[in-house]
Amino acid sequence: MSMRSVLRDSATAPVPTASAAGTSPRPAAIGIDVEDLDIYYGDVHAVRGVTLAIPAQSVTAVIGPSGCGKSTFLRSLNRMHEVARGARVEGTVRVDGRDLYAPGVDPVLVRREIGMVFQRPNPFPTMSIRDNVLAGVRLNGGRLKKDEAEAIVERSLRGANLWDEVKDRLNRPGAGLSGGQQQRLCIARAIAVEPQVLLMDEPCSALDPISTSAIEDLIGQLKDSYTIVIVTHNMQQAARVSDETAFFNLAGVGEPGQLVESGPTTKIFSNPDNPSTEAYITGRFG
Repeated sequence: MSMRSVLRDSATAPVPTASAAGTSPRPAAIGIDVEDLDIYYGDVHAVRGVTLAIPAQSVTAVIGPSGCGKSTFLRSLNRMHEVARGARVEGTVRVDGRDLYAPGVDPVLVRREIGMVFQRPNPFPTMSIRDNVLAGVRLNGGRLKKDEAEAIVERSLRGANLWDEVKDRLNRPGAGLSGGQQQRLCIARAIAVEPQVLLMDEPCSALDPISTSAIEDLIGQLKDSYTIVIVTHNMQQAARVSDETAFFNLAGVGEPGQLVESGPTTKIFSNPDNPSTEAYITGRFG
């Protein structure tokens, strides 16, 4: 099901079947257009006035000091922030030209098309590697034949550059993998349901340098098929993996986070327009 279908018919749309997920061509990646977005948690104004175009089939890095709303903004892109009580937004997030926050749009269906990988690897500890990959597909209601399930597992693990390392131990617990392997397993689980967008919230912060390098290489490959938005505190990582960069900052203590500037990563890191962007990138604060 395309994002357009999700947004048009989310109240009545049928759940995509697992067999379709295993055999049909993947939908083309799509861009995201954010306009005048304000994010609140109850009375707390967390992020103010964000307008940002996120291009399709690219990596956009979201950078900025702690507490400036980067992760909150990221979670608003697939309505994951709504799991917090009192969370709400004003403004629009358009995907494939349709507003994710329009009346009647089911956030659960949105999250099927816009997947998320979290800061710490979170494989399901009681599940095997195989069952971890299939968890999202099964949650979506698909009934799998054995050959369909195996095709999804192999496709997803290959997509996460993990197949060759685990193909002979698919029945072993996913929690028994190394930290870097667990994070790639979580990426495999995310892409098994064939989203069009992948959101990554500091996916390498808990990993060693070798595992970090593997994830960064994987991100570079995945952008050919997905639109990727990554939050990172690592300026070198942002410069290495992203095509576009968005710098968030706080106007002052107790003020909402806001987008200061955005643009091609090469420009943001070499010739930013705003002095605070240069100050942050060069390590003078943050």
